[in-house]
Amino acid sequence: MSDLGEVSRKLVAVFAADVEGYSRLMGADEIGTLRGLTERRAILDKLIANHRGRIANTAGDSVLAEFGSAVEAVQCAVEAQTALAEVNSGLAIDRSINFRIGVHIGDVMIRAGDLFGDGVNIAARLQTLANPGGVCISGATYDQVRKVVPVTFVDLGAQQVKNIQEPIRAYQVSTPSEAREAPARVVEADSSPPLPDKPSIAVLPFENMSGDPEQEYFADGMVEEIITALSRFKWLFVIARNSSFTFKGKAVDIKEVGHRLGVRYVLEGSVRKAAGKIRIIGQLIDAITGAHIWADRFERDLTDVFALQDEVTVAVVSAIEPRLLQTEIAKATRRRPENLTAYDFYLRAMPQYYLTTREGLAEALRLFHRALEVDPGFAWAASMAGICHMLNVVLGYANDPQFDRKEAVRLVHLALSIDDGDPETLARASITAAFMVGDSEAEIEMADRAVALNPNSFNTWNCRGQVYRIAGLPEEAIRSFERAIRMSPVDPRLHMPLTGIGMAFIELRRFDEAVVVGKKALRQKLYVATYRCLASAFAHLGRDAEAHDAAAHGLEIDPSFTISAWIARGGQSNAKLLIEGLRKAGLPE
Repeated sequence: MSDLGEVSRKLVAVFAADVEGYSRLMGADEIGTLRGLTERRAILDKLIANHRGRIANTAGDSVLAEFGSAVEAVQCAVEAQTALAEVNSGLAIDRSINFRIGVHIGDVMIRAGDLFGDGVNIAARLQTLANPGGVCISGATYDQVRKVVPVTFVDLGAQQVKNIQEPIRAYQVSTPSEAREAPARVVEADSSPPLPDKPSIAVLPFENMSGDPEQEYFADGMVEEIITALSRFKWLFVIARNSSFTFKGKAVDIKEVGHRLGVRYVLEGSVRKAAGKIRIIGQLIDAITGAHIWADRFERDLTDVFALQDEVTVAVVSAIEPRLLQTEIAKATRRRPENLTAYDFYLRAMPQYYLTTREGLAEALRLFHRALEVDPGFAWAASMAGICHMLNVVLGYANDPQFDRKEAVRLVHLALSIDDGDPETLARASITAAFMVGDSEAEIEMADRAVALNPNSFNTWNCRGQVYRIAGLPEEAIRSFERAIRMSPVDPRLHMPLTGIGMAFIELRRFDEAVVVGKKALRQKLYVATYRCLASAFAHLGRDAEAHDAAAHGLEIDPSFTISAWIARGGQSNAKLLIEGLRKAGLPE
């Protein structure tokens, strides 16, 4: 580093400008272009100085400058394009010298007065997205100037640019020269919708590889079912069937589909019939990067076409919904803290919640509350914060159980007051109330409404299973838990429905089956409730050594556990055989 000179780092607004069609202009009139460029550079230099900017680098037709304020940088860019448009006004379009300008606020490295780093690279990439004579700014810049600079912004959505890992949210800034120089690109930007604030997906018509017209109807019907099933997940933005089917029968570029429909993800596939069987291949693609996120093949006997459509729909949706959520969580964890939204805080909280440890729930609560600070109307964050407080009580983590109990109930009421028609919110409210309140009739009604609103959700069925188990209806609980597992067979929360099945088996005196499913749950995750389930089941079977061993493992996780305190935590009034087994296992009264 010593031979490179001293390097410092700071946060600045970076202004990158470059001439549109510089090589073409030089080839047509080298002397006239240099004269015109010198004139325009003088205008740029003066305006940069007037807005307290500093020119860090000039190379041929480009200018790189830094500003201490995003507002100053954007105002300078708009004034510059206005002044340059006046200079060009008397010239033919093919003789005009137009700059594109990109502005980004971010970290840069400074060495010998020059600027380096991602902050510079992003500004330079934004410049290439601008119209000739236009200005393009980043989302970080937009957040600081949108209420201050009196111009119109066009949201271009998230743009994947060269050598920058994460897509950059881009906004086009209105300037006087753009209508003259590039009306086609403005129309294109307006007609291509921006990416929504939540994950977005389009399901393209599946290609019929059979040459059989009947399979065309089957494939179209199946795609419609998949679209309907995905649309029930309110955290997903799903393109309607009529828009997706405009691409039917066409060779498509997935990135172009994503751009035209304004979606991040595209699901495509094919159908082939052969020898009484039908084979469906599906793949989920990130339309911005082109990366394949998921692919699978389904082969079934071609008997009842409608039943087959339902079966494949469930298989596809249950595979891609958790994969999409995991992809979104991974993206949120890579995003820089200063760029986080309420939804990003929510996504970052979910892996901590999945840990179900004392520390994990504490961190999840912190992040869910940050999400609520950013967006007080975020029902999902409120409902998940309520679940975390409930788990603190049920799992024995609470330092003040009464506080956590009250907070859990308060947050449930808050979530329902925000949105009592959302299936995920209803499901989470039902399970929280089942443990903390104990009004079985109301909780069953909420759980039933949740699965009716979205029968394709792991969470709605898992919560329904817990609600029915706590209400003393183990048979229906098992059916719900099994449906949850069917919905998401690789879910990171799989230990929860498996443990629920084990506890329901105990109340049905099916102790051997409780042991089998309890061991399966432990292979998914070491979970304190699973150890209690196994301790009780082993004790009922007279397998005392194994019962004592499972009980000891449970006490390692929750050393202050007593049966009476556990009952007082809530949700155990109908778990009579489970409690009897815990006593037989030697757990403290």
